[in-house]
Amino acid sequence: MKLRYAQLSRRLVSSPVTRLSAFTLTELLIVLVIIGILVLLALPALMPLISRTRSVEAKQMLSHLQALEKTYFFEHAKYSFSLDDIGFEQEKLSTENGKANYRITITSASPAQFAARATAVVDFDGDGTYNVWEIDQDKNLVEVTKD
Repeated sequence: MKLRYAQLSRRLVSSPVTRLSAFTLTELLIVLVIIGILVLLALPALMPLISRTRSVEAKQMLSHLQALEKTYFFEHAKYSFSLDDIGFEQEKLSTENGKANYRITITSASPAQFAARATAVVDFDGDGTYNVWEIDQDKNLVEVTKD
């Protein structure tokens, strides 16, 4: 038994060491630096796209609000000035640890017409201008202030 163990251990020790091919730490760091530079180059070009995708939230919320106002109008023969009356619930804003980036308000309401506004609570591109959208009873959706 001892002889067999000795032969086996000699064979393991005397066998040539096989090297696995792999990347060195330096090569990995260089690749990460290159990726970082490419991201920094692409970011300014992507900012307007990010801003436009965020405005989809405002468009959808205002379209939903317009549909709720239209339903309220068919039931009461007038438009409502209250979000609660029409059943619209403002999602918690991102400034209050929520998800919504726009505050929805009804700016005017009368028996014949209404107007609502979505105002951004976040400056998406950091230029100091906040995005504003408006909609009316005829579903005319207009971007009042571009971000």
